[in-house]
Amino acid sequence: MEVKGNATFKLSAMMFLQFFIWGAWLPLIFGYLPSLGFDAGQQSWILNAFTIGSFTALFFSAQFADRYFAAQRFVAFSHLIGGVAILALAWTKSFWPFFGLMLVHSLFYVPTISVTNAIAFSHVRDPQKEFGRIRLWGTIGWIVASWPFVFLLKGLEGEGLSAAKASTFVVAGIASLLLAALSLTLPHTPPKPASETGEKLAWLEAVKLLKLPFVAVLFVVTFCDAMVHQGYFVLTDTFLTKGVGIAPNWVMPVMSLGQIAEIGTMAVLGLVLKKLGWRLTMTIGVLGHALRFAVFAFFPVQELVIASILLHGICYAFFFATVYIFVDEFFPKDVRSSAQGLFNVLILGFGPFVANNVWPTLLTECTSGTTIDFRTLFAVPAGVALVAALFLFAAFRPPRG
Repeated sequence: MEVKGNATFKLSAMMFLQFFIWGAWLPLIFGYLPSLGFDAGQQSWILNAFTIGSFTALFFSAQFADRYFAAQRFVAFSHLIGGVAILALAWTKSFWPFFGLMLVHSLFYVPTISVTNAIAFSHVRDPQKEFGRIRLWGTIGWIVASWPFVFLLKGLEGEGLSAAKASTFVVAGIASLLLAALSLTLPHTPPKPASETGEKLAWLEAVKLLKLPFVAVLFVVTFCDAMVHQGYFVLTDTFLTKGVGIAPNWVMPVMSLGQIAEIGTMAVLGLVLKKLGWRLTMTIGVLGHALRFAVFAFFPVQELVIASILLHGICYAFFFATVYIFVDEFFPKDVRSSAQGLFNVLILGFGPFVANNVWPTLLTECTSGTTIDFRTLFAVPAGVALVAALFLFAAFRPPRG
């Protein structure tokens, strides 16, 4: 199993394009949908297409990558279909066609998040050391996709602004088609049929492992952390503009500092895991959320808030990326994509779905006229993260080795 030279480059390029696609359209879609005249309910349906994709990825799509098709061919086919769908969104203005195309894109894109992880893990010798260095290119891809639009859209208004935002789907679609082509050149990652004593349904074998206490604990904490993590994206825009006075056109650059910090954190993740181990590394990742929201709640000074956003690197790499590495190491190899999909259901599905309902409701309850009680608003997710971190530290006891 060689992860040198050309193979490393291709795996890194795979991660770069995988997250470039997502980063191209997601940051601006929240302002784009209202410009098309979609009401709040319609916007929720469109945004929750990603949630639906995470559910089907576990029970259907990842099954094919685990049992029947080479993973790289699965990714190529998925990005071909998903790329055409999101490309078409640039010229779609009606709700039902828009929702349908976003759903098609999500159904084919979301499974590739876990499958590309599985491909990378299959071709590294030491996942704890090497995966972070490959995955950080996904973060770079997200940043490269999102930053230019901040400046390209400056000064545009009305139809001009809406048309410019629609171009994000063109960029995402082209990147998806490029990844489809690249995937055919990736190292071969064959399916692994179930053993004679194994479960034919890969996702069911992955779910059965929840009976192990350490897996169950990690499952619960991942849900809590995913919900808190999504709360950061739901609430921070409002806080930065109304709470600490950052200009609206600088919100995306300021928030992207977290992704820049993530690059450095991913680069040292392997060393941290070797030194601290699974439990302490993950606990620090969850505590990063608690500390960041505590700063938002109790120390709303612009400089401190911006500094606390840098904690995003620790929040993502030390918990979510570590979860992916842990799952690859402790779950059977013949269900690797489904095992990744099982946790993606929480990270991309249940966690964000609950967060998209809980945090906007809490924001409404903390708002009185033009005044927002940010202290109460952010004390809640800080508390949830703190409890989750303490639970993880006390109850997570994976086997050694």
